[in-house]
Amino acid sequence: MKLLIVDDHAILREGLAAMLRQAGPDTEVVQAGNGAEGLRIAETRLDLDAVFLDLEMPGSGGMSAIPEFGKRRPDLPVIVLSSSEDPRDVRRALALGALGYIPKSSPPRVLLSALQLVLSGTIYVPPLMLGPAAAAPRLAGAGAASPGASLTERQLEVLRLLGKGLSNKEIGRELALSEKTVKAHVTAIFKTLNVVNRTQAASAAREADIA
Repeated sequence: MKLLIVDDHAILREGLAAMLRQAGPDTEVVQAGNGAEGLRIAETRLDLDAVFLDLEMPGSGGMSAIPEFGKRRPDLPVIVLSSSEDPRDVRRALALGALGYIPKSSPPRVLLSALQLVLSGTIYVPPLMLGPAAAAPRLAGAGAASPGASLTERQLEVLRLLGKGLSNKEIGRELALSEKTVKAHVTAIFKTLNVVNRTQAASAAREADIA
């Protein structure tokens, strides 16, 4: 496994690299000190499996780098590392294309668990998003347009199966899609419905009478 860390603090990068090497004896960790350098490495190292991106960096910062990674390497999962535990930052990062958000206050085991989840096709959402303060806004109200109008027919099919508790792999089998394609649809659904996990997506869909 080959991983890229993008963080402007060298000591933090080294500590993170040491933790990530625990994922396996063949884990290789590449480091970058800013977003621009990280993007250059991602474009030349096509064997990378995931990127760990710090949000608080001088210059353009990590938040603006998320969609850039998506444009240049759409196949490369981006996992955000941040000292911010504001649910709004989590939602924004995921909406921009990140597939995971890890507060820097998290214990080391969370880092490895989140990595495995993302590599398996699941979006990692921190526990802080499960509290009342992080509840997703209501999606339908008096005179409001249904968010289902912004979903494609295929995304609606994926959402209905997601609501039944099926995994990405199971949804792929049902719809004759690759797991990677299902993952892309799920990410798009999360963005459209303004939610951050499968439970919220299913709940929002039922509330808006989509699924």
